[in-house]
Amino acid sequence: MTTSVHTNSSALIALQNLNATNSKLSSVQNRVSTGLKVQGAKDNAATWAIAQNQRADTSSLEAVKTSLNRATSIADVALAAGSQISDILTELKQKAVAASDPSASEASKKAYNDEFKSLVASITSFANNATFDGKNLFDGSLTANLEFLASADGEETITLTPQAMTAAALGLDALDLETDAEAALEAVTEALANSSSMLAELGAQAKQIERHTTFVGKLMDSLEVGVGNLVDADLAKESARLQALQVQQQLGTQALAIANQAPQSILSLFQG
Repeated sequence: MTTSVHTNSSALIALQNLNATNSKLSSVQNRVSTGLKVQGAKDNAATWAIAQNQRADTSSLEAVKTSLNRATSIADVALAAGSQISDILTELKQKAVAASDPSASEASKKAYNDEFKSLVASITSFANNATFDGKNLFDGSLTANLEFLASADGEETITLTPQAMTAAALGLDALDLETDAEAALEAVTEALANSSSMLAELGAQAKQIERHTTFVGKLMDSLEVGVGNLVDADLAKESARLQALQVQQQLGTQALAIANQAPQSILSLFQG
């Protein structure tokens, strides 16, 4: 090997090795500080693209979950009102049966009728106030089904069907126990059957929404774990690599220092 003060091949080799170690150390430090092994497209283009697509799906599912939560709230408010309306219909039937008793006095029939009309008014009040976020399934304001998001692409929906539950819709607003208790009893019996059927349908739809909300939540968790598997760094491994590279960096620095001292030995050749 030529001994020269112009070209120090040992120092160049040591510098190359030190630069390579520093580059690896910088990458490991980035992974440790961010917790990601794939931070951008240049780290791993294919993996990054897959992860970005999954992140987009997760964001879309967040909107789906919000829509489903809104559907749940609307259904819960309606079911709460519907339960009260059903209870009132049971009371109305009791009043109608009592008023149809041939032995009942006119005063008793009037008292039953007053209670009857008060309860009928309550049905309309409950139906009109079963509103959440401007949507009411019972007051007749909706002429079409309510549709809610059910998939990340927005193509699938879940439906809530409006149910007419006001006194007028149930055929109760014009009843009078004093004039025709038997007709009132027949109408109340029919209204009770109809309301039970409508509440059963609404309850089934609410249960479907509940199940789908649970599914969407689990799907979001799975997507998040999947993205993590693709891009998250193994910090235990990175910690071990970091320590090893730090030692290599120290050794490389010392090797470069030794190589840089080599030209100094040439001076001894010229000393007498």
